[in-house]
Amino acid sequence: MFNYLFSMFSNDMGIDLGTASVLVYLKGQGIVLREPSVVAMDKNTKKVLAIGIEAKRMLGRTPANIVAVRPLRNGVIADFDTTEKMIRHFIKKVHTRKTLLHPRVVIGIPSGITEVERRAVRESAEQAGAREVHLIDEPLAAAIGAGMPIQEPEGNLIVDIGGGTTEVAVLSLGGMVVAKSLGVAGDEMDEAIVNYFRRKYNLIIGENTAEEVKMSIGSVYPLEEEMFMDVKGRDQITGLPRTIKIGSEEMRIALLEPTKQIIEIIKNTLEETPPELAADLVDYGIILSGGGSLVRGLDKLLAQETELPVNRADDPLTCVARGTGIYMEELDNIKHSSENKF
Repeated sequence: MFNYLFSMFSNDMGIDLGTASVLVYLKGQGIVLREPSVVAMDKNTKKVLAIGIEAKRMLGRTPANIVAVRPLRNGVIADFDTTEKMIRHFIKKVHTRKTLLHPRVVIGIPSGITEVERRAVRESAEQAGAREVHLIDEPLAAAIGAGMPIQEPEGNLIVDIGGGTTEVAVLSLGGMVVAKSLGVAGDEMDEAIVNYFRRKYNLIIGENTAEEVKMSIGSVYPLEEEMFMDVKGRDQITGLPRTIKIGSEEMRIALLEPTKQIIEIIKNTLEETPPELAADLVDYGIILSGGGSLVRGLDKLLAQETELPVNRADDPLTCVARGTGIYMEELDNIKHSSENKF
C-alpha cells in the first residue's frame, strides 16, 4: 500500500537510454525530453561543460582542451562516470520540485547485453538519484510502445533499429520467444557514409554531416525520383574545403553493408522462430521502430527479402520510451492489485 501511495506522489519516469539519444517519458505527461546522448567536457579537469543538444553541436568543432563524447556504445555503457552525470542531468531536468521523493525509473536496455552491463546501467541510474530502478529489454519496450498485441498467444515480430543496436524479437504471451541483438544500426550507417565519401571522393566529413546526408537523401531501395544534395567537407589531399553533389543512388551503395547485416539478423531470427508463430507472421508481418527504420525504402527492401508484410510503427522514434512509460504504469497496477489481495 505504501509503495502505491509513494508512486502517486513521485515523478516516475521511463528512459530510453540510447546510444544516439535519450528520451524520457514522465508519468502522466508522456515524452517530455528528447536529447542527444553526448557530453562535452574539459579534457584536463574532467568538468562537464554541456550535455545533450548543446554538446552535440560541439562534435567535431571543439578546441584541443574540450572533448565531446558519447558515453554509450552499441547500447551499453562505455564510460560509467560520464553516463551517470548524463542521467543525473536529464533526471534533474524533468523532475519537478513538487515532491521530495526521488523518482522510480524504468530503463530500456538491449536484449543482448551481459549481466555485468545490466548492473552498470542499474547502478548508474541509482547513483544519479533514482529511488528504484527497473530494466526492460528494448524490443519488448518497443513492441509495447508500438501498441502491438504482445499479450495474445500469437507471433509478433518487432525490429527496433536505434543508434547503436538493432533489436529483433518474436513476442508472444507477453514475452520474447526469440530475441537477437546486433551492434549495427544508425551510427554504423553514418560511419558507412563517412567511409564512402573518403574512399570515393577523398572528402572527409563529420558524423553530424553524415547523419544529415542519411536523413536528407539516404535510401536502401530505388526511389521513384532520385534525390540530390550538396555536401561540404575537407579534401583529403589538398586539405582545403570542398563541396560535391551527391545522389540517393550513391547512398544505397554506401549503406549496402550495414543494411545487409540487419537483413541477415532478421532472417536468422525467423529461422529460429517456432513454426506456429512463424505462421502468424505471414498475416501480422514485421513492425519497424527506432530512428534507423526511417531510412527511405527500408520497409520495401525488408518486405522483398523476407516475403512478409512490413509496416513502420506510429512515431517510431519514441516507441521504446513510450514502452518504458507504459510498463511503469502497469507495474503500479500489478503491485496495487497484488497488495489488495492481502
